[in-house]
Amino acid sequence: MNGRISAILELGMGFNPELTGRQNVYHAASLMGFDHHDVDQVIDEIERFAEIGAWFDQPVRVYSSGMQVRVAFAVATAWRPEILIVDEALSVGDTYFQHKSFARIREFQQQGTSLLIVSHDRTAIQVLCDRAILLDQGRVLKDGAPEEVMDFYNALIAEKEDPTIQVSHADDGTAQTLSGTGEARVESIVLQNASGMPVEQVRVGQDVALALGVRVHQQVDSLVLGFAIRDRLGQTMFGTNSYHCGLELVSPDPGRLYRFTIRFPANFGVGSYSVVTALHSGDSHVENNYEWRDRALVFEVLNTDKPVFQGCNWLEAQMTYE
Repeated sequence: MNGRISAILELGMGFNPELTGRQNVYHAASLMGFDHHDVDQVIDEIERFAEIGAWFDQPVRVYSSGMQVRVAFAVATAWRPEILIVDEALSVGDTYFQHKSFARIREFQQQGTSLLIVSHDRTAIQVLCDRAILLDQGRVLKDGAPEEVMDFYNALIAEKEDPTIQVSHADDGTAQTLSGTGEARVESIVLQNASGMPVEQVRVGQDVALALGVRVHQQVDSLVLGFAIRDRLGQTMFGTNSYHCGLELVSPDPGRLYRFTIRFPANFGVGSYSVVTALHSGDSHVENNYEWRDRALVFEVLNTDKPVFQGCNWLEAQMTYE
């Protein structure tokens, strides 16, 4: 352990409910080792960052949980720590403040701060972290890249009491997680252009199709195919399944190969994307998980004919002025 640690381990950071937000800032900062003069230098910035207006001078006992998080985070990050520990607290705040908090955390990381975050928020972990540890009742189940760990976590949830999780690694070192009870399997998956030709690279906005072959191995009451497209960090860009599209297969024939085609425009930002497939019953893979396959297919999106843009999605934005 090297350097100063700042932590948000619970709502309020031990705030006294009878003191105002401003008074609690001085109190909390003193517990962190800062004197009254140190706080005087940053109190205005803390108040601005928390953005709770006149409530800053009201007793904390009348605060909502989100207001407590705002003040707690503002004082905990008023001085850049070498190590910042956050335990789920940010999940309580509103969406606007979560974005604001994550921006400050990323700024600290760029300056050298180490972040230890405990969360069930997949997106937060994959955006902020370069290592993840999956814990179950105090035991380490998985330690590695966030995407690999979160894939394992999702498979574990789907498997419940009957784990059949397999993890394999490609030549580039990336991991693929496969789980399921095996009543049905995806035998083939390919990305095709408008002419039906297989492609591994597509243009921004190009019309493409996912062609999948699904084999039913055992009698089941229902078969649903789900898919999701993820970016290189593992964040889901889009996902749906045949149940929500009104195409659930009732009592599919054992031994039969069903061919699915999913057409869509590749309205994604430039980068690498992967396809996740799921075979199950009902509206979610958590119910009767026949097969869950991460990184079933990987493809690249290139920008060859669109104006320069940023972000993970391409929008047909029209800009005018008067």
